[in-house]
Amino acid sequence: MNYKYFPHTEEEIKQMLEVAGVKALDDLYADVPDSIRFKGDYEIPEAMSELEVRQFFDSLALMNETLTCFAGAGVYDHYTPSVIPSIIERSEFLTSYTPYQAEISQGTLHYIFEFQSMMAELTGMDVSNASMYDGATATAEAVMMAFAAGKKCTKVLVSETVDPKVRRVVDTYAKYHGIEIVSIAQKNGVTDRADMMAKLDEGGVAGVVVQMPNYYGVVEDYTGFAEAVHEKKGLFIMNSVAADLAVLKTPKEWGADIAVGDGQSIGIPMTFGGPSVGYLCCTEKLIRKMPGRIVGMTNDSRGQRAFVLTLQAREQHIRRQKATSNICSNQSLMALFVTIYLSLMGKEGVKEAAQLSYAGAHYLCDQLVATGLFKKTFDQPFFNEFCLTYDGDVDALQKKCTEKGYLAGVKVDEHIIMFAVTEKRTKEDMDDLVEIIKEDKQ
Repeated sequence: MNYKYFPHTEEEIKQMLEVAGVKALDDLYADVPDSIRFKGDYEIPEAMSELEVRQFFDSLALMNETLTCFAGAGVYDHYTPSVIPSIIERSEFLTSYTPYQAEISQGTLHYIFEFQSMMAELTGMDVSNASMYDGATATAEAVMMAFAAGKKCTKVLVSETVDPKVRRVVDTYAKYHGIEIVSIAQKNGVTDRADMMAKLDEGGVAGVVVQMPNYYGVVEDYTGFAEAVHEKKGLFIMNSVAADLAVLKTPKEWGADIAVGDGQSIGIPMTFGGPSVGYLCCTEKLIRKMPGRIVGMTNDSRGQRAFVLTLQAREQHIRRQKATSNICSNQSLMALFVTIYLSLMGKEGVKEAAQLSYAGAHYLCDQLVATGLFKKTFDQPFFNEFCLTYDGDVDALQKKCTEKGYLAGVKVDEHIIMFAVTEKRTKEDMDDLVEIIKEDKQ
């Protein structure tokens, strides 16, 4: 028996089989019915040289259709500095796993510490963990934190202006933790404050979840929301697009107890929908309810700077049935991506990218409305994403734009399209899209 990638000797395999009470490796599969066993040949191609492999994958890549992207809804086509891939592949950084052995993980611990520091500053919150899978799971974890902190409160209110994809993940988590998720109605694209107040008055609410900007791209006014939630002993949770926090009021300024969201907008390529990274920041008093781990900076026995895992809830590793969270992989590689991006861009660079996105979105919105084919769906302020009502066949319009090389927004409803603009979109890109769409009017 000779298995190229098995590190065990023939004698070691024999000893293991004897302990298992079988004579051969095939005996381990004796309970698999013969009728469902695969007996054909595997469709594995012949061996190729490195050059042939590269040519093969290049040919596959050419089959992808590259479009100028005006779609968002949670994933955005932001600029990624070319130096990031070079830095991210350095040996002291390249891992997605939790750095348990601090003495050999200083590179990983260092950038996680920096990621935490940057996210805490971006959100204005006291502490940040490192890190979550994506914005949806981060929001679900925040709901579970509110539930754990709320003691006998079993309800969490979620605004209808929260991304439906996030809501579905929250619903899944809640179902298996005995949490009742109740919707807060939306009115003209924003959270209905009166409906929220009425549901808070019913009692038993552990937390309230809102989004900024919301799913429709609207920048909502949450003045007084935190005070109303706190008066009922609940936690105020705010989901935000990370890049937009460079210029918008921070969750801390809105009075949030927990700030969550997706970090994809901070330089991570769209890459067909993933991977991404979630952030979760909170007030200091909630630190022991926080899932994941926190990296801290200290000095070693020689007085040199060192990074260590300062806080991690042990039940996440050894008492799973009582854990507040079972997310233990910290999506570290994507956290590194965000950290390098923010370091390279700096405060002013991140602000400038956000301002360019804002200006571009308002220009495109005005141009599309001027065609007479669209009208604003909501009379509300927006950032870099907006909804327009189209008096026609949305599917046909988007298909035509795709054929011309443009991804024309996301279909939200039968006659509603949501467009997104980032700093990568030029005036020429936007003008071309408008001209293609105007062809329907001619």
